[in-house]
Amino acid sequence: MNIFPLIGIGISTLNSKKEQLDVRYHVILSKDHEILNTHKIKLPKFEKLEDIINQTDDDQLELELSKLLSVKEGQKLVIYKIVKDDNVSDISEAYLKLYLLSLRICKPNSINLKNIFTVLPNVAWTNQGPVDVDEIDLFRTRNGEFSVRSVDKFPCLTDYIIPSGVRIADASRVRLGAYLSEGTTVMHEGFVNFNAGTLGTAMIEGRISAGVIIGKNSDLGGGCSTMGTLSGGNDVKISVGEDCLLGANSGLGIPLGDRCIIEAGLYLTGGSKVEVLDSQNNITEVVKASALSNQNDLLFIRNSITGSIQCKPNLKSVVLNETLHKND
Repeated sequence: MNIFPLIGIGISTLNSKKEQLDVRYHVILSKDHEILNTHKIKLPKFEKLEDIINQTDDDQLELELSKLLSVKEGQKLVIYKIVKDDNVSDISEAYLKLYLLSLRICKPNSINLKNIFTVLPNVAWTNQGPVDVDEIDLFRTRNGEFSVRSVDKFPCLTDYIIPSGVRIADASRVRLGAYLSEGTTVMHEGFVNFNAGTLGTAMIEGRISAGVIIGKNSDLGGGCSTMGTLSGGNDVKISVGEDCLLGANSGLGIPLGDRCIIEAGLYLTGGSKVEVLDSQNNITEVVKASALSNQNDLLFIRNSITGSIQCKPNLKSVVLNETLHKND
């Protein structure tokens, strides 16, 4: 789905040099669709907003928007247009694309986020909002004591967006740009990076790295890990299909098909040698785990006597507790 061009209207917090630290968008719209309007503002036509961006209109509407959105000292109004899905060019574009992911408009890996680390500044995320890392002491002198929750390029998702129908036990472990479908539960040890997430009801007690997507009705057990692509040379997009289970403290380095299970404690990388068993537990071949990518109905275990990794047909069904995922 091509949603561009689109326009976002929001408020940016500035440091003492008038440089942007973040953007909180209150309005996002395309030519024919209103995606976000937190203040229920009566908006002019898309073309009118384009005139403001192109500076072919007077400042009256911009002043009205600043008043409606309560732009304060140390902040500025942002009216930003993305014409097409190019590399990320600045912080306003970065935040607008992160919003599109967390608002479930764009699925992970469907929009261009190249250069996002370059354009995003490292920020101290505090209980009084974003603060320039180099101005912490000055901010404390002017505003009194405050707590710093993290120092990072990405803020916590729930400081900007709370998706409907989800439960997040520790909000600091889910970054803005995470895509969480309704029915998703993220427990205390769960982590969801930007440009990653769930495509349906899911239980997340492990780590979803950047670029990783989890199919509906799948369960990531406590402390389990999915291999990302941001570092380490891994260029394969990892995914978990539907109705899958990653056991506690397991790891995944290949794309899984549907109805697959990885035994607790087993880290399965693409280069792992795997003994493939038939339904009578006879070894039929030995392959790299990557050769089994995206195949359905597989059970991965480690032979407790020989220590070898084995794969056999999975005859079990993964069923999530429906009550736990009614996140009204």
